[in-house]
Amino acid sequence: MTVNTLAIVGTGIMGMGIAQIAAQADIQVLLYDAKAGAAEQGRHSLKTMLEKLTAKGKFSDDELQAMLSRLTVVQELSQIATAEIVVEAIIENLDIKKQLFAQLEEVVTPDTVLATNTSSLSVTAIAADCDHPERVAGFHFFNPVPLMKIVEIIPGLSTRQSVVDALTDLAKRMGHLGVVAKDTPGFIVNHGGRAYGTEALKILGEGVASFEQIDRILRDGAGFRMGPFELLDLTGIDVSHPVMESIYNQFYHEARYRPHPLTRQMLVGKKLGRKVGGGFYQYEKGQKVSVDSAQNQSFEALISDATISSVWIGADLAEDKTQLIDYLNAHDVTIDDNDTPHPDSLVLLAIYGEDTTNAAIRYQVDPKQAVAIDMLTELTKHRTLMPSIVTQERFVAQAYALFGSSTGNKGSDSREADAQEASSATLIAESTGFVAQRVVAMVINLGCDIAMQKIATPEDIDNAVKLGLGYPYGPISWGDHLGASRVLLILERIYALTGDPRYRPSPWLQRRAKLAVSLFTQQAIY
Repeated sequence: MTVNTLAIVGTGIMGMGIAQIAAQADIQVLLYDAKAGAAEQGRHSLKTMLEKLTAKGKFSDDELQAMLSRLTVVQELSQIATAEIVVEAIIENLDIKKQLFAQLEEVVTPDTVLATNTSSLSVTAIAADCDHPERVAGFHFFNPVPLMKIVEIIPGLSTRQSVVDALTDLAKRMGHLGVVAKDTPGFIVNHGGRAYGTEALKILGEGVASFEQIDRILRDGAGFRMGPFELLDLTGIDVSHPVMESIYNQFYHEARYRPHPLTRQMLVGKKLGRKVGGGFYQYEKGQKVSVDSAQNQSFEALISDATISSVWIGADLAEDKTQLIDYLNAHDVTIDDNDTPHPDSLVLLAIYGEDTTNAAIRYQVDPKQAVAIDMLTELTKHRTLMPSIVTQERFVAQAYALFGSSTGNKGSDSREADAQEASSATLIAESTGFVAQRVVAMVINLGCDIAMQKIATPEDIDNAVKLGLGYPYGPISWGDHLGASRVLLILERIYALTGDPRYRPSPWLQRRAKLAVSLFTQQAIY
């Protein structure tokens, strides 16, 4: 299909974002909104924004005028009849969308493609009452549309392949990557994003760490652009919690998508986030108010007086032990290499998917000496330390002195350089699987489940989640980066220790980990 004219129905932020990239792609755009004056206002707002970008050198004056000439406001729905493709971007209400599509069928040609920008509704349901459901598909963009270079293309049960092809070509023409997804709850991105916030909320609810600490670990250690609670505040609890409940209910209470009571409580209490000045964080003039995260004074004194006699290392992976030995040697710390730790040695356990108590028992060491360290994140970024519930305070202080301030037993000459690494560790309460391990493993596992359900190809899942959510990796490539066997170990241990079915490893992950092949590996169909 050659697309010369695109019609946008609904001229809010999403509709005008789609209009902008279409106009930039040399497509004539017809703008219609049922609300009087809304289309004119949408075009005016877009014109103002494009003029600002032109002033900054993003466009030439000729390009600006050409783009504006392609944006035409129409007053009647019948005036969009010449468009090859119509994209609706109206309210997320199934009945209202169905009414609109019935109206569209009365005015467009038999060959016109009808696309919905729905983020959460079934495309099949929207098309169900259409005379020609075969020409209806999802075309789901993300806000802000010009910057989020991804669009989900969702065929309903009746959608013909030529419609999918036409929308895929149009996405490419407008500078976006089109990824094809099954018509399932959340499609790819909103589905794949369920693990991040829900697992962080579960960790918070268990009292493992504060929301500030969880954000810090996942942002500074795991590499997420925003912490989950910063993201919830930005999106708004009034938006995020209903989506959590919707996807949970649409998947018939699948444990992986289980929401948390806290966000329901915040929704009722109108603690919605940045838009109202307070959610998890407090905001003044839209800016987050800094939180004093100073250590308890008595513990600070213990850290300053901490003297590390020696460190005994227990590590699940040989590479982790090597890294820790190199780190300790660089900080002039004596390594206890006896089979059984000396009573004065700090016992450092580099473990996966386990709590410190169970790991100490497995390694046959005294849990009173033990502090676990998360090696899923790099030592050069951020360190998470987890004492057992009986670890003596002196050993906790030693571990924090060694990894929190990076001073260890070194002399005063290195203090200035080490100051740059100060507070580079977080102490958490005992947890089955740390913070980063739980969240990252759940993100990867959910991506594997989406691939197993053939909602999309592994490559499309990876690209959609990375581009749509801003993760440092897509879930499939992240699993390959960390090693599928390591991710599987985390999930198997958490599942065994908690019995919670949300942690059960995806068969897609299990098979590829056991065969030592990439998580992108697909079975040939004969």
